[in-house]
Amino acid sequence: MNNLSFSELCCLFCCPPCPGKIASKLAFLPPDPTYTLICDESGTCWTLHLSERADWQYSSREKDAIECFMTRTNKGNRIACMFVRCSLDAKYTLLFSHGNAVDLGQMSSFYIGLGSRINCNVFSYDYSGYGASSGKPTEKNLYADIDAAWVALRTR
Repeated sequence: MNNLSFSELCCLFCCPPCPGKIASKLAFLPPDPTYTLICDESGTCWTLHLSERADWQYSSREKDAIECFMTRTNKGNRIACMFVRCSLDAKYTLLFSHGNAVDLGQMSSFYIGLGSRINCNVFSYDYSGYGASSGKPTEKNLYADIDAAWVALRTR
């Protein structure tokens, strides 16, 4: 077996730090970004630019209902956040953690449809290493990402 002993194979898959690295490679599959966020001169207003791969299904009027911004995690990464105002009379905002192998650009049309159907606003974020977010996709960064998203949702 490529000149590896049984104990070397066990160490490869069972001993730190290898399992975390193996799990990260198998668990996190960030796609090529389908959007960019462009910041204005003040540094506070971000504009969403979707690529064709984002597969936007609505008009520019619906796109105007999307507010994007960056927030910082306690691990030092900057993560992209998206607030989708689907209804002016919505009583609730759904905090949505998207699945693997997608980013905010790919999910933006889905958020408009979801929020419109259930009459709520949608807040989502990209994990570290996904879309416009900095850092690497790891389990520890994932926990920091959701904490930062929750704080951003509550304070904005």
